[in-house]
Amino acid sequence: MKKNIRALIYKEFLAVLLDKRARTVLIVPPLLQLFLFANAITLEVKNVAIAVYNQDQGHHSTELIERIGASPTFNKLLYLNKESDISPTMDEQKALVVIQFPADFSRKVQSNRGAQMQVLLDGRRSNSATLVAGYINNITQRYNQELSRKNHLVEPAVLVPINWFNPNLDYTWYTIPSLVALLAMLIALVLTSLSIAREREMGTFEQLLVSPLTPGGILLGKTIPALVLAIMEGTLILLCAIFIFGIQFRGSFLLLYASMIVFLLSIIGVGLFISSLCKTQQQSVVGTFLFLTPVVNISGFATPVENMPMWLQYLAEASPLKHFLIVVKGVFLKDVPAQMVFDNTWPNVVISVFTLSAAAWFFRRRME
Repeated sequence: MKKNIRALIYKEFLAVLLDKRARTVLIVPPLLQLFLFANAITLEVKNVAIAVYNQDQGHHSTELIERIGASPTFNKLLYLNKESDISPTMDEQKALVVIQFPADFSRKVQSNRGAQMQVLLDGRRSNSATLVAGYINNITQRYNQELSRKNHLVEPAVLVPINWFNPNLDYTWYTIPSLVALLAMLIALVLTSLSIAREREMGTFEQLLVSPLTPGGILLGKTIPALVLAIMEGTLILLCAIFIFGIQFRGSFLLLYASMIVFLLSIIGVGLFISSLCKTQQQSVVGTFLFLTPVVNISGFATPVENMPMWLQYLAEASPLKHFLIVVKGVFLKDVPAQMVFDNTWPNVVISVFTLSAAAWFFRRRME
């Protein structure tokens, strides 16, 4: 029996590796997605146009405008000539933010009388506008501190943030470790969801049925190649993260790979179930995307699970991706202890037992 399973595993590897299109699918799309997601999926705000209506024209307002315009966040600075220009500028989305300096701004700064400037935000892009307002506030606070030192004033208490785990708040440090999980999951799911459906389309499924292999042996032969190739894919993304994107790996490779194996087994169970259910590869592809979309959305990859409604948070507990994302980001960036890895791995053990058992049961039913 072991010899027959080894022969099936060998056949599965050959079916994938000798097929030029399959090799391309394994290598090219994940790498393209890695570099695309690393640069496109971000909550940072860049290349923003802002407008300024300066009624003051004094030294302090001019200095602040120059500092704001020099920030890499802003790529376009519009100067408005009259107050009536503000409304059309915002309405036509020519600028995300309009900064208005009153006529006595510089005089009040000079006399330490609490000068104020108005920042108008476009609420249609509330998240981006709020972040830009924070950038402007930081620039203003730094300017205030410089004035306090120059004028020998008592400097107020200043909050100095220190960011652990991601000192420069580089969003790729959050995104790319998550892609280790996401892209490895994609490969495991695609390979297994297509495997049995491919056998049916090619007419070799009947040969498997009359072979000495048991249903469990067939599923094992389908599982191991997908698991190995998905781990290799995860390793490739991991190496790119470390050596190309320069993200520091702080934790244990052993803990990461142990949790990854359990996670991938739970995904392989889903893929085998989809493949057993479908008669064609086209149906399997549709089933794969029907599974991927909600699982990724509730996993915490794009938005925090804590921000979701309570009923959706409970549903997210059934997502293996949600648990492994906590592990991969924690091990990658924080060097979390083994206990925390275990706490987020045992749910995937339960999920993998359920999905693999369901796939085996349904596969046996289809063979009867």
